[in-house]
Amino acid sequence: VTFDIDANGILTVTAKDKATGKTQNITIKDTSALSKEEIERMKKEAEVHATEDRKHKEVIDLRNQADALIYTTKKTLREFGEKVSSQDKKEIEDKLVELKKVKDGNDDSAIKKAMDELSQAVQKIGEQMYKAQAEQAKGGEQPKKDDKKKDDGTIEGQFEEKK
Repeated sequence: VTFDIDANGILTVTAKDKATGKTQNITIKDTSALSKEEIERMKKEAEVHATEDRKHKEVIDLRNQADALIYTTKKTLREFGEKVSSQDKKEIEDKLVELKKVKDGNDDSAIKKAMDELSQAVQKIGEQMYKAQAEQAKGGEQPKKDDKKKDDGTIEGQFEEKK
């Protein structure tokens, strides 16, 4: 199968069956080209709606960030939920439900607020994990290192190669 596009935008597709040697081709031409007036009208419409489109994009990006935060929060709760106090876990779950409610709306300030509240609640998990890790490190004894070097019979020396 070969595809050929010429300078005028005409596409020619040719298919050849190697076993039988038969060839078929089709030519695709643009029959509905836009006039210059239509192109200009479309450009003006795009400029008029540019701010709306930008705002819509920002809301969509914010929703994507909210979805990512929801996913990571659920994952964190699955992994470390048993190590978190039930009060903190309940608070995180409540904030998670709230974010799920507002993320599909168009109020970006409400989405941001819910994301911030959930992020702050999830940070408590990290704080508790670090505290537990620090207590565990204090509780366990650290093995003492022997500062004396062992003599393995190797003698260090310098040499110079003369030519």
